[in-house]
Amino acid sequence: MKDLPNIILDLIETTKKHEQYRKKECINLIASEGLKSPAVCQMLDLTHDLATRYAEGNNNKEGHVEKRFYQGQKYSSQIENHTTDAIKSLFQTTWADIRLISGTHANTATFKGLALASKNNKMAVTPLSCGAHISHDYTGLAGSILGLDNINHIYNINEFNIDPDKSAHIIRTTKPGIVTFGGSLFLFPHPIKELKEACKDVNAYIAYDAAHVLGLIAGGQFQDPLREGADFITASTHKTFPGPQGGVIMGIPDTPAKEKAVRKIQHSVFPLTASSTHLGRLPALGIACFEMKIFGQSLAAQIVKNAQTAGQYLYENGVKVVAEHKGFTKSHQLALDIREFGGGNKIAQELEDANIILNKNILPYDDQSDKENPAGLRVGFQDVTRHGMQEGDIKYLCDLMMDVIKGKRSSQQVKVDVMALKEEFSQVKYGFQSVDEALKYAKM
Repeated sequence: MKDLPNIILDLIETTKKHEQYRKKECINLIASEGLKSPAVCQMLDLTHDLATRYAEGNNNKEGHVEKRFYQGQKYSSQIENHTTDAIKSLFQTTWADIRLISGTHANTATFKGLALASKNNKMAVTPLSCGAHISHDYTGLAGSILGLDNINHIYNINEFNIDPDKSAHIIRTTKPGIVTFGGSLFLFPHPIKELKEACKDVNAYIAYDAAHVLGLIAGGQFQDPLREGADFITASTHKTFPGPQGGVIMGIPDTPAKEKAVRKIQHSVFPLTASSTHLGRLPALGIACFEMKIFGQSLAAQIVKNAQTAGQYLYENGVKVVAEHKGFTKSHQLALDIREFGGGNKIAQELEDANIILNKNILPYDDQSDKENPAGLRVGFQDVTRHGMQEGDIKYLCDLMMDVIKGKRSSQQVKVDVMALKEEFSQVKYGFQSVDEALKYAKM
């Protein structure tokens, strides 16, 4: 093994290489990655002391700090309250908890809290093979950590969505305490409105995992889960929502049952899930909320437009894009079936060699026992949109992708054009370029 000084030299050099590679040389199409604005990054740079501090304790029914168990909290508690209010204002909720450090932690606390509130360990979920996040599944935290029993929604593969009629029957028959919506492969709004009566009939709480689509919801370009019948939203704050890495839970606890659930969720946040809440990210999260208030509608609309443009263009040029009869997508994502060209594992690697970064993805009709060789690719358009790409630019990007997918040019040949395209779209749009600019908007 190398000695520590040489390890550190390698660490520093590799970190610099990563920043150059992913930030300046690659086109990022990973659907679960966000892009922070200069103002959000600057806010993170302004909170070095805050990022070293520790805060744990209880919150009240508004999501504000009620009690903290460390001294020196008079400003950090105000920061947490202000950021909580920013989330509540943006999403028009009356309660939120921003102490979670990831979307998976938000799911952990929410699922545990709702199981305690309902006194029911059964949870209806989208099948993992059909796009659910691993945290929903019996093989992930829901089953292996929390001990919840999964009941699968009936999924319509042709529609790439939950079947509302058949799932209503499942819910009424099995009587789960929690019904979840949302996921990781998430092309179309889920049928909350259609299933809320079935959930009400069995006294099930509805939890909506908005990790992937939170920015689209903020921009009014997807469904509005809380107004459609969801009791609680869980989410990451760093995918289509372009904030720092973290998690959030929110809701409108306007009934005794929801108030009870909030108390149980808060207990599940602390002390069961979170201790230190990584305070340094909170001011940046507040800035991201303000950005989405100002720019969110136009950003979200262009993200969806770019995804749909790519779907149509790829389809017209011989690449199978799922859900063609539904317009391919209503979110930031596309799912491609590229078995004809060698499958997701092969093509994802060849695209990576060309500096186009996306991920292989299992599709509902794949052989579920062969997850390492899926038919699909999952493609996300939030990063390239925030860099300023519009429909014409997206078509050119698709041409580069198809050169690789169809073997027209080598990955190394395409890489030259990818790096030139990246350089052309190096700025961040739909956001503040500095904290001072955010202050000017706030004072208008």
